[in-house]
Amino acid sequence: MSVLIGEDSRVVVQGITGGEGRFHTEQMVEYGTNVVAGAVPGKGGQEVAGVPVYDTVAEAAAEADADTSVVFVPPAFAGDACFEALSVDELDVVVTITEGIPTQDMSRVYRRLQETDAYLVGPNCPGVITPGEAKLGILPGNIFEAGRVGLVSRSGTLTYQVVDNLTNRGIGQSTAIGIGGDPIIGTSFVEALALFEQDDRTDAVVMCGEIGGEDEERAAEYIDEYMTTPVAGFIAGRTAPPGKRMGHAGAIVSGSGTGTAESKITALEDADVPVGDTPEQVVDHVEDLL
Repeated sequence: MSVLIGEDSRVVVQGITGGEGRFHTEQMVEYGTNVVAGAVPGKGGQEVAGVPVYDTVAEAAAEADADTSVVFVPPAFAGDACFEALSVDELDVVVTITEGIPTQDMSRVYRRLQETDAYLVGPNCPGVITPGEAKLGILPGNIFEAGRVGLVSRSGTLTYQVVDNLTNRGIGQSTAIGIGGDPIIGTSFVEALALFEQDDRTDAVVMCGEIGGEDEERAAEYIDEYMTTPVAGFIAGRTAPPGKRMGHAGAIVSGSGTGTAESKITALEDADVPVGDTPEQVVDHVEDLL
């Protein structure tokens, strides 16, 4: 097993009977992910793609021995779904795909997260994949190739672009983590980088950030002080005007002197992280690091 998920992960899909949940459960099962249960209130006893459905996550964990959750629940109810998953001790990882969860709901979920030892990835993220072993979420498994380069990104589309370039150069990936672009998320860049630093199957890491917030600057500090695994970077949004949100809800520059593409690039370069001007150039840097 590499980072967060692997071939031994036993997955419960929250919202499995909905259109998105059903479609992506079929895709995850086809990829080889060990989906052992679904959880939807009032839908217990049904089956989706051969996967038994339970009324609660706790029941799914008890009956199907699930240890990982992926959330495909509509925004109005996704906060409660995350809270439910984080209240089940057996679950170590919760991956939340849902976009548009109210910030107030996520604030409550984040407080609950601090009371647990679990990892929450997302929301508003593409998911997590350990190529050849398991994928959770909406990631297109066909572009990934097993290897020794980790990737952590706020952007799903940028993840796909960089991974496709890596794979086309013959550079496989250990695990890719889409942490999401909302103002309040679970796993941060620093937490993801720490996981890769501890992973003996990861020889280098690609970190894809974007404007808004200070997570990338904090990551640069962590890399400079703690990481021996080499890191290459990319920052999206160089031409975005201050005060205008670009793409993700968290991608807005406040004018405080941090959060701009320039401040993030400078922080990373000061930590000896080569930053590509394009996704293709990021792969050039990875080749040099390897």
